[in-house]
Amino acid sequence: MIDKRHRNTALLVAGCFFMENLDGTIVTTSAPRIGESLHVTPTAVGLVVTAYLLTLAVLIPLSGWLTRRLGVRPVFLVAIAIFTVGSLCCALSNSLSMLVGMRVLQGVGGAMMVPVGRTVVVSRTERQDLLRIMSYIVWPGLLSPVIAPLAGALITTYASWQWLFLINIPLGVIAFFAAWRLITGGRSTAPPPLDWLGLLLTCGGLGGLTYTANLISESASPWPSTTAWGIGSVVLLALAAWHLLRTEYPLLPLSALRIPTFRLSQRGGFLFWIVVGSAPFLLPLLFQEVFGWTAVKSGAVVLFIFVGNIGIKPATTPLLNRLGFRRVLLGSTVGLAATMIGLGFTTASTPLAVIAGLALASGAARSVGLTAYSTVAFADMPADRMRDANTLAATTQQLSAGLAVAAATVALRLGRLWPGPGGPARDYTVAFILLGLVALVAAIEAFRASPQTGNTIRTRNSTARATSPVRPGGAGGRLGADATGGRVDGTPPFGTPGRTERTD
Repeated sequence: MIDKRHRNTALLVAGCFFMENLDGTIVTTSAPRIGESLHVTPTAVGLVVTAYLLTLAVLIPLSGWLTRRLGVRPVFLVAIAIFTVGSLCCALSNSLSMLVGMRVLQGVGGAMMVPVGRTVVVSRTERQDLLRIMSYIVWPGLLSPVIAPLAGALITTYASWQWLFLINIPLGVIAFFAAWRLITGGRSTAPPPLDWLGLLLTCGGLGGLTYTANLISESASPWPSTTAWGIGSVVLLALAAWHLLRTEYPLLPLSALRIPTFRLSQRGGFLFWIVVGSAPFLLPLLFQEVFGWTAVKSGAVVLFIFVGNIGIKPATTPLLNRLGFRRVLLGSTVGLAATMIGLGFTTASTPLAVIAGLALASGAARSVGLTAYSTVAFADMPADRMRDANTLAATTQQLSAGLAVAAATVALRLGRLWPGPGGPARDYTVAFILLGLVALVAAIEAFRASPQTGNTIRTRNSTARATSPVRPGGAGGRLGADATGGRVDGTPPFGTPGRTERTD
């Protein structure tokens, strides 16, 4: 059972997730105005986006160790404070170098804010409530990339670019005082020694890969240096994986990937997130460059993705309970692929209702799929590995979000290299088809999953579990509770259905 305090904590984390994701993309449409104000070229403003994404990618792996060292409450409160102060400093910046530096400060707060907050929520959630609680947290990640282009355009058109960051101030203050009242818990046990080599290899590889993605998204970037960055980053990540699998106290315990449900969420979810993040980037370009629409009209049509996100949300949990994770993941990945390909074949003469309908269906597929991936990740996760798994999941999610625009840019460039007539319209058609194929790869991953995937957290199985004998040593309670007497695969047993014992 989800009580009021628990639900409010989840909504708090959802709000922080919204702020973090919004600030990753809202600057892109405002680059010309920012460049004019700071007396630099619009392309130079790309550093503002890169600095933020790099900081997130580099520091998220460290957040898990910091919570062990200092406790979730102080880390979460300090993270919100740093993010809010960083936002204020961004608005007060009078040079590009100062703005980039303040974006790094903002990224430091964002890197700790969401992973730590999600750990608090998930660790206090009973298995039968996991679907509902994750739906609260997921939707801001769907909302922010969709509304960011329109919000950025409206703010810079009718106000000034400083308001891109000033809007975070009241939100941050509210979040801080809400966290002060809702978040509890200090340091529980002494943390293991920090894996410095793992930190350097992992952060170097993730940062380099994020920077490579930024280079790819810029048309003027030279391919030799971009390729060198990409290869170097992959080498560092390969060395990091080799080290993390062998050291006693790894920064990111990759052993969590041995759990099938978590592995499914990371492999299939990574591809799904890339396609999800690419659509809000490609669609406004298609509408403005090919269809000749205004920025406001294109942004308004893209908002139908958000309508689909929210419209399907009440049905997401019932669908998962009734059909199971495997069927829902298959349907959402195939649905996302079909709508992406369908949008690629639209033209300026396509009825607006058809385009809006495809965007609506795409939003519904995104919402259902990401809720399923985010929830199934923790379905069979042992309690003592929950914090580490959450950190790894947050790192993967941030990396896929950082690579989404680069993937869309690469797909668009491949479209331009495609032989034959067609012009810009054909380029976008090819790009959308390629991204649809990426979603189909995620569908193959879902198809290979066991039909019983995630059944342990489906409500419809509660009656069967209640009538089955309790194993000796079985433990009920929350995901964050200590588990004994687990199943053969090493995952902790679930609590007795209907049990609502809490210690918070």
